[in-house]
Amino acid sequence: MAEPPGGNGAVSPPAGLPREVREQLAELELELSEGDITQKGYEKKRAKLLAPYIPQTQGVDAGLQKEPRNQTPAPSATPAPSSSKYHRARSGGARDERYRSDIHTEAVQAALAKHKEQKMALPMPTKRRSTFVQSPADTCTPPDTSSASEDEGSLRRQAALSAALHQSLQNAESWINRSIQGSSTSSSASSTLSHGEGKGTSGSLADVFANTRIENFSVPPDVTATTSTPASSVRPSAIDLPPSGIVKGMHKASNRSSLMDTADGVPVSSRVSTKIQQLLNTLKRPKRPPLKEFFVDDFEEIVEVPQPDPNQPKPEGRQMTPVKGEPLGVVCNWPPALEAALQRWGTTQAKCPCLTALDVTGKPVYTLTYGKLWSRSLKLAYTLLNKLGTKNEPVLKPGDRVALVYPNNDPVMFMVAFYGCLLAEVIPVPIEDAGGQQIGFLLGSCGIALALTTEVCLKGLPKTQNGEIVQFKGWPRLKWVVTDSKYLSKSPKDWQPNISNAGTEPAYIEYKTSKEGSVMGVTVSRIAMLSHCQALSQACNYSEGETIVNVLDFKKDAGLWHSMLTSVMNKLHTISVPYSVMKTCPLSWVQRVHTHKARVALVKCRDLHWAMMAHRDQRDVSLSSLRMLIVTDGANPWSVSSCDAFLSLFQSHGLKPEAICPCATSPEAMTVAIRRPGVPGAPLPGRAILSMNGLSYGVIRVNTEDKNSALTVQDVGHVMPGGMMCIVKPDGPPQLCKTDEIGEICVSSRTGGMMYYGLTGVTKNTFEVIPVNSAGSPVGDVPFVRSGLLGFVGPGSLVFVVGKIDGLLIVSGRRHNADDIVATGLAVESIKTVYRGRIAVFSVTVFYDERIVVIAEQRPDASEEDSFQWMSRVLQAIDSIHQVGVYCLALVPANTLPKTPLGGIHISQTKQHFLEGSLHPCNILMCPHTCVTNLPKPRQKQPGVGPASVMVGNLVAGKRIAQASGRDLGQIEENDLVRKHQFLSEVLQWRAQATPEHMLFLLLNAKGAPVCTATCLQLHKRAERIASILFEKGHLNAGDNVVLLYPPGIELIAAFYGCLYAGCIPVTVRPPHAQNLTATLPTVRMIVEVSKAACILTSQTLMRLLRSREAATAVDVKTWPTIIDTDDLPRKRLPQVYKPPTPEMLAYLDFSVSTTGMLTGVKMSHAAVSALCRAIKLQCELYSSRQIAICLDPYCGLGFALWCLCSVYSGHQSILIPPMELETNLFLWLSTVSQYKIRDTFCSYSVMDMCTKGLGNQVDVLKARGINLSGVRTCVVVAEERPRVALTHSFSKLFKDIGLSSRAVSTTFGSRVNVAICLQGTSGPDPTTVYVDLKSLRHDRVRLVERGAPQSLLLSESGKILPGVKVIIVNPETKGPVGDSHLGEIWVNSPHTASGYYTIYDNETLQADHFNTRLSFGDAAHTLWARTGYLGFVRRTELTAASGERHDALYVVGALDETLELRGLRYHPIDIETSVSRTHRSIAECAVFTWTNLLVVVVELCGCEQEALDLVPLVTNVVLEEHCLIVGVVVVVDPGVIPINSRGEKQRMHLRDSFLADQLDPIYVAYNM
Repeated sequence: MAEPPGGNGAVSPPAGLPREVREQLAELELELSEGDITQKGYEKKRAKLLAPYIPQTQGVDAGLQKEPRNQTPAPSATPAPSSSKYHRARSGGARDERYRSDIHTEAVQAALAKHKEQKMALPMPTKRRSTFVQSPADTCTPPDTSSASEDEGSLRRQAALSAALHQSLQNAESWINRSIQGSSTSSSASSTLSHGEGKGTSGSLADVFANTRIENFSVPPDVTATTSTPASSVRPSAIDLPPSGIVKGMHKASNRSSLMDTADGVPVSSRVSTKIQQLLNTLKRPKRPPLKEFFVDDFEEIVEVPQPDPNQPKPEGRQMTPVKGEPLGVVCNWPPALEAALQRWGTTQAKCPCLTALDVTGKPVYTLTYGKLWSRSLKLAYTLLNKLGTKNEPVLKPGDRVALVYPNNDPVMFMVAFYGCLLAEVIPVPIEDAGGQQIGFLLGSCGIALALTTEVCLKGLPKTQNGEIVQFKGWPRLKWVVTDSKYLSKSPKDWQPNISNAGTEPAYIEYKTSKEGSVMGVTVSRIAMLSHCQALSQACNYSEGETIVNVLDFKKDAGLWHSMLTSVMNKLHTISVPYSVMKTCPLSWVQRVHTHKARVALVKCRDLHWAMMAHRDQRDVSLSSLRMLIVTDGANPWSVSSCDAFLSLFQSHGLKPEAICPCATSPEAMTVAIRRPGVPGAPLPGRAILSMNGLSYGVIRVNTEDKNSALTVQDVGHVMPGGMMCIVKPDGPPQLCKTDEIGEICVSSRTGGMMYYGLTGVTKNTFEVIPVNSAGSPVGDVPFVRSGLLGFVGPGSLVFVVGKIDGLLIVSGRRHNADDIVATGLAVESIKTVYRGRIAVFSVTVFYDERIVVIAEQRPDASEEDSFQWMSRVLQAIDSIHQVGVYCLALVPANTLPKTPLGGIHISQTKQHFLEGSLHPCNILMCPHTCVTNLPKPRQKQPGVGPASVMVGNLVAGKRIAQASGRDLGQIEENDLVRKHQFLSEVLQWRAQATPEHMLFLLLNAKGAPVCTATCLQLHKRAERIASILFEKGHLNAGDNVVLLYPPGIELIAAFYGCLYAGCIPVTVRPPHAQNLTATLPTVRMIVEVSKAACILTSQTLMRLLRSREAATAVDVKTWPTIIDTDDLPRKRLPQVYKPPTPEMLAYLDFSVSTTGMLTGVKMSHAAVSALCRAIKLQCELYSSRQIAICLDPYCGLGFALWCLCSVYSGHQSILIPPMELETNLFLWLSTVSQYKIRDTFCSYSVMDMCTKGLGNQVDVLKARGINLSGVRTCVVVAEERPRVALTHSFSKLFKDIGLSSRAVSTTFGSRVNVAICLQGTSGPDPTTVYVDLKSLRHDRVRLVERGAPQSLLLSESGKILPGVKVIIVNPETKGPVGDSHLGEIWVNSPHTASGYYTIYDNETLQADHFNTRLSFGDAAHTLWARTGYLGFVRRTELTAASGERHDALYVVGALDETLELRGLRYHPIDIETSVSRTHRSIAECAVFTWTNLLVVVVELCGCEQEALDLVPLVTNVVLEEHCLIVGVVVVVDPGVIPINSRGEKQRMHLRDSFLADQLDPIYVAYNM
């Protein structure tokens, strides 16, 4: 790019500056010209850059400092000319009051000042520092201007915001902080959180906040470093909350140990709590529309429908009558067709200039004469028709469509190609440079097989290896033809083109992009083309030989109509200024007007702005020759201020006020209206100052009350000559509007388009509209064309346009215009934050309404605080001026928004990226709380329906009570010798005598080889030795508790029986993880303490670990009880084996940490152990000749029973596979099952998940290894949760190919009170599945629906109920039984129920409530039930059970203490998590929990960190859509952060504690306001 000479007067930079300094200067110029740094900042930085090169005496130009700078940004030119000339003081004198700048800026200031008084608090998002590190300024490429919006400069709603705003919001800190100080008193903090009455000790955080003063922070809570408050501010003391880690039934005093397990108590100074406090304070502000009373149907909540506001303005005028333009005059020498005009001028005035093209510096480089245009077009027409194919098979026939692919800087080649097509009677379809999939759709729908282009352009197209042009995505196959003269054949003398009089046959197709992004072709007939040229000639009063300057795109719209078509009709001379020249020399069009004394110029607002920015370059330009300055985007909300500012600046250069002529155009209706050139001295047309509120209801009201929310619009002149206009309602039938109503402008004339090519359905609604009156009967029979513009006809038949249909956002029944919202956003001063003119506004439909989304490009050097402050102010400004909430405001890195070829933002693609989650924002604010106002009313529970009424209701309705039971133990005949023995220790001794060599256990290593085996005798001997060492070393007495700390294996089993032999109570504990002691050791310590263990049995390795230095950092190692290692035991006979006096004595303790973070130990008596083993034996038909494979953790629940107890009881052989071995060899479990021909295998969800994910794509490898699962009869997942249907189904499907039967996979169900309630077993019907309605589940009801119903959830039965087990479904509140297919808590009665919680001080109430509780009504037998703590339902199926009766299936829905109570409804976290996981491919895992009344969603991001912020809107959308909930906080973390226990269950409460204690190191935390 040529560098213009330095300006005189200012300090021009010294000649020999290094290149990088020059580039930095250019970048500075650009920033100043775009209004992105202040004059002062510019001078400071410039002086700093030049300091080393300027002699000290010079100083900075005084002029720069004194004169005030009128800030109006300029184009973001690629490298701006590096001279100081742009930045000298403005000439232009005082502004004439008539041309007041747009009111918008003042409105925004006032609005923000008003918000300032309200002291609104927005919690700032937390972002990890490493994310989105912007490259340092010097490596940043200068922003590319093609990325500047098409209306780039146009978007300057006016000079930047003035000082008033500066003072009102001096810096982000004071602003963000004022809010916190405002809420520092205790009362305001408590009121946000109070949930009604405080619930005893459960102490919601509300109570905590109520008693704390959040002290005045004098800085915003720092969200990136660890919280550091200045010394002056007193930190609030940390408050102890009731610990979440309460061991059931323990006293508070003894609970200190539980702190290790779960963080307890959140100090309020933690930055998370401060944030959430701020968030809750923002939620206190009332939403705009108050929620109406809401009707709840039995099953269907209906979305809150906004009731019309009784005070909303309604149209009161009469019905409008269509407005006619002046008649189209008849000029005798008007040609019968446009081609005839070309022929006439080309043959009679061959030397007259037709079109001048400029080079990149803006100098004229070539002038096409009319003679040349005619001769070249003839050559092209002849070539197209005769030279492309053979004589018998021509490639082109008249009427075929041809694509024109020409760059924007080559108008000459384009013009020749366009007229060549017209002469050949083929239909040109000008398109943007090759690319875009949607253009492909247009080419396809137009049936195009041929594209014309230039040689240069063809060279630039991407090629395949063999030189063919790449097939673009979505494009049909094209043949490319180069139209440079040297490739064209001269037509023979006798060949003449066929030029008939213009008729309705198509002349050309102009493309348009719809709101959704699809591209359609508007077909223009030859007669319409001609009539439009005639109408324009008359309206603009063109005369032969005039010179016009065109800055617009000459391939479509006004650029095409004036500079290519009407110019030829009137023999005009067009000077074409391409976009690329404008970028480097923004003043070029003004210079062309001056040099050529042009009479007419065609521009957009952007071009006016660019000229204003650069005008000091040329003090001597004169615009006095202009009789018309046609502003083609006169319909934009910012055009009025652009025109005013331009006039006030250039009036002194001879620009006449009456020469400014805004016009309105659309692809369908072509020119809709244009202001005629005025008479000098006549008064200028008036302005309409409309009320924004009125506009949002589609009503025209002159704004009187609040000048802040006014829209000033200028007219776009009168209807076109020969045309007629009416205004119809934009939606529904085309009913004529009233005179004071906004509607869609429709035009009827010979000059509009005739159809969308190839799309007949859409065409009818647009091109053949017959308006109707209020009664619905048609008015006249003249068809009108919808223009896609919204507006009205004002006094004097002047046309006013207030927006486009495509930019219409209809929120809660009110209409907003995207352009108006863009304008408001731009009026918020954005010095350092965003690029002006790169803002996209669109709406997305979420939860039955449109939601407004605003996306802007952020500057690379913007700080987090600046961006956040700008975003908050934009939200406030839009809220205040438009009375509408913004759903999402996002900033993306520079140059990442999709652009149109001429630099505008591609709205539909931006929207698509947003919804796909591929925009990669670097900052985001979601405000669903303020703008989602149609949520159903929270549910109020109906009090007073007692258990008796429910029972009677069920009886009346003929519903049975929901209960089910396994086979009756009494009726089962057993000839088994085992029954003689009451105790498991006796069974082992008996087996050691009867079948000493029978193999009971086989332990495999990662290679699948047996590393350890145990026969009956070996196990018995080993147990004896352990028992004797317990007496000798441990000095233990019968009844003492012993902790067993072993890896999964046979040693653990031997130690267990050793304890039974010694009369001690074993407690199995998972050993700590050597690599992760700090996390795992405290849990071990806690169980040791809680169980009051007298001794720890373990291996030598683990013993060393327990006493190691690393362990000492996690726990106090000096206080361990006696530790005995059992690796090398002396061979000692045990004098006698202990026999318990009664079977009710304790056999072992089962400790487990529940998913809610509760550590609970339950007591298992000898009787329960025998009953449990017997039930499993009967259900699975286990006996000594059977083999089973177990891949489970053996520390608690059913996993422990299967690993340690069942084989000894039933005598079958257990092949033990420690799950951790699968980490080194994924094939281990399946190959073992195959190799040993196992019929029954047990695993955990984590094992199944590992196999599904790890081996899913390796089924062929499995086959090759000969792995075959056809022998498997049952594959049982041991679990204490709702069956994971998706996982079990995909497992069955994946391994079907290696023989796994689809019927084999099933799950078990157990809980703390009873470890085995259901287990599929070998006989009995297959597990059933049902689809239930999620909405009903939230109301604690079960409603079965068909597969595929919306909002349905697939549930699977949890296996068959074990023999001797009875379950009943009970209402957890009233403790009364519920009917069949009702949701309630599952209660269980069985001989193997645990006998209670193991507690130090027996807390009898909890014990009785959970283990020995009775129904409140309807149970004459007074059965004692145990409460499982799980919600579920029973459903009678059509299948037959083993007993011959119909089978009752038990479905588990979820744990009661995991459920979230939100808006009066009960949610299961897993349902919300399933929805969230589906929204984006980069979500690895997710977990939800609530804090106070906010829903927090934590997602693990497995993609790159740029995607973190893409997830925030997607997560918010899906939870709102599918669960009617607003997400309060979205936390994006690294994979593996969500804690998962050994059973594969998410530890949501641990996660919650870590979040509140600020220990997650999140990538991003978004607080949705």
